[in-house]
Amino acid sequence: NMVMSFRVSDLQMLLGFVGRSKSGLKHELVTRALQLVQFDCSPEVFKKIKELYETRYAKKSSEVAQPQPQQHRSPEALSIHSSYDRGSAVARTSISTTNIDYPALYGKYLNGLGRLPPKVAKPEVRLVKLPFYTTLDELLKPTELVPQNNEKLQESPCIFALTPRQVELIRNSRELQPGVKSVQVVLRICYTDTSSPQEDQYPPNIAVKVNHSYCSVPGYYPSNKPGVEPKRPCRPINLTHLMYLSAATNRITVTWGNYGKSYSVGLYLVRQMTSAELLQRLKTIGIKHPELCKALVKEKLRLDPDSEIATTGVRVSLICPLVKMRLSVPCRAETCAHLQCFDAVFYLQMNEKKPTWMCPVCDKPAPYDQLIIDGLLSKILTECEDADEIEYLVDGSWCPIRAEKERSCSPQCPILVLGSSDVNGLLPTPNGNGENGKAAADVVDLTLDSSSSEEEEEEDEEEDDDDEGPQPKRRCSYEKGLVSAC
Repeated sequence: NMVMSFRVSDLQMLLGFVGRSKSGLKHELVTRALQLVQFDCSPEVFKKIKELYETRYAKKSSEVAQPQPQQHRSPEALSIHSSYDRGSAVARTSISTTNIDYPALYGKYLNGLGRLPPKVAKPEVRLVKLPFYTTLDELLKPTELVPQNNEKLQESPCIFALTPRQVELIRNSRELQPGVKSVQVVLRICYTDTSSPQEDQYPPNIAVKVNHSYCSVPGYYPSNKPGVEPKRPCRPINLTHLMYLSAATNRITVTWGNYGKSYSVGLYLVRQMTSAELLQRLKTIGIKHPELCKALVKEKLRLDPDSEIATTGVRVSLICPLVKMRLSVPCRAETCAHLQCFDAVFYLQMNEKKPTWMCPVCDKPAPYDQLIIDGLLSKILTECEDADEIEYLVDGSWCPIRAEKERSCSPQCPILVLGSSDVNGLLPTPNGNGENGKAAADVVDLTLDSSSSEEEEEEDEEEDDDDEGPQPKRRCSYEKGLVSAC
């Protein structure tokens, strides 16, 4: 507030005191001075600002206390007084006028409105923390989008500048993919609601223009269900590639539809994280000790005797419900009541593409900061490689549950082998003999329709009886046959 009330001479004195450039228009001097206050305000700089402020208002108060007749005022005093009046008029105009194109710096100005902090502190709009974004600096605090007229389509401009340190952070950051830096300037929009942290929410007809180019906004997800409207993924909007990475001011214009709901926007310097980085962090700080997990199992069995789970134990699958593969990093949310885990690797990758943060087991919220890696189940996975399910017992121990093996003599496709019972004679060779030179066995597929084959045999026998007379009784094939498994 002190800096914003300074005249050009005061701003030049302040910038000269810290060795900054004193040339330029007044709004450029104000920009540099506010950057100085926000990011490099040492006790010496604060003392200088206070000194300039007090010097200016000391003169004003002395003039008010000892008014001189108009004819006795010196030309110098007149020029000082008139310049002060002009400065006051500009300050008043910047507060009351809605279409003034004045720099909107660091959250103090939006929609061209200069807003002084209220005397009584009001609750501020807060946005939820996003696991894939680490906030480095707050460039513009969440500020309400105020309609300027009765039109449905509104435009809200905002001007700000990056500090040299912020520019350096962006330039030196690694690339997540070609043209996308890990350190970014992002725009976040949410409902104007101070009761709780707000999730990102776009207003209707949103468009974002950075300097002279429009920025792409995430589109709608198509809906496969009939009658369900497509949903837009409300994420932070990356503005970095369209910004001036220098001391020049950047102008951002948000176009939005005014349909009764109130929205707030904020600008942040963030570092975008990958799912691999979040997984490594979870492995570092999110592992729950096996003994604590064992105590949780015992407690659950003790307190949940009347549920669908048997009182003597609870079964837990070693297969991830997300991808139907064996678990590698078993995790769940601390708020979940179940012991079943899902794979942290696939869960983080899924939320990196489409953030929902819902537990795939119980379909309840499972945010990143509540995830834990089950140390007991991790240990079981290394010790039990031949089972896909285990059972926790009431004393906290566990045992594998293996599927009952099918009997070797009950094949899926029963085959009746006629001939020698020698196993070596069962497999035919390309020359038609068995492995040991024995005659290959005759193979009869029992999967054929037995009724039809019997009828055919009866017909053949009747024809043979008619042609050649009665035949000797056929010997039962089971007397020298052998049943083999497929």
